[in-house]
Amino acid sequence: MATAAVFLDRDGVINKDKGYVSQIDDFEFIDGSIEAMQLLKAHGYLLVVITNQSGIARGYYTEEEFMTLTEWMDWSLADRGVDLDGIYYCPHHPGKGIGDYKQDCLCRKPNTGMLDSAGKELDIDFANSYLVGDKLSDIQAGQKLQLKANYLVSTGKVLCEKGAEAADGVFTDLLSVAKAIVNG
Repeated sequence: MATAAVFLDRDGVINKDKGYVSQIDDFEFIDGSIEAMQLLKAHGYLLVVITNQSGIARGYYTEEEFMTLTEWMDWSLADRGVDLDGIYYCPHHPGKGIGDYKQDCLCRKPNTGMLDSAGKELDIDFANSYLVGDKLSDIQAGQKLQLKANYLVSTGKVLCEKGAEAADGVFTDLLSVAKAIVNG
C-alpha cells in the first residue's frame, strides 16, 4: 500500500544554506528542522531528501565528500529519532558541469527524476504527499507530479515572486510547515 511522503530539499530547508555545503564543519541544522522531521515521522509520513548538488558538477567537492557529509547528517538525525526513508541527489549541471557531470539530466529539479525514483523504491502515494523547498525549481518538481501541496520556506534562498506565487504556501521554516501538515 502506497504511503504519503514529505519531500525535503536539503540546503535552506534542513540546514543553513552557506553555499555549496560539503563539510561537516559547515553543516548547521536550521532551528526547528529536527523537531519538524520528528513531528512528521510521528504522524506516519515518509521523509525523503531530494537535493540538487551542482557543487559536485562544478568540481567544488567530490561525490565521496558529499556522501561522507550525507552519512553524518543521516546518523545525526537517527540519533535524534529521525530515520530518513530516502536521500536522493543530483550531481549534474547542464551548463556549469565538468566532464560527465555536465549534462541536462532528468534528476535535476525542476525535473522529477529524484522523486520518480523515490516513488518507485518506496511506494509513495504522490497524491497525498508534500514537498518543501526554498526555490521555484523545488515547487515546479512537485507540481509536475501533482503532489498534494508544495511549500516554500524562507530559511533558504531569497524568495522570488514567481516561487511565492507558484507555491501552495510560504512558511517561515520547516517546523511551521510540519505543524500545518499534521494539523490539516
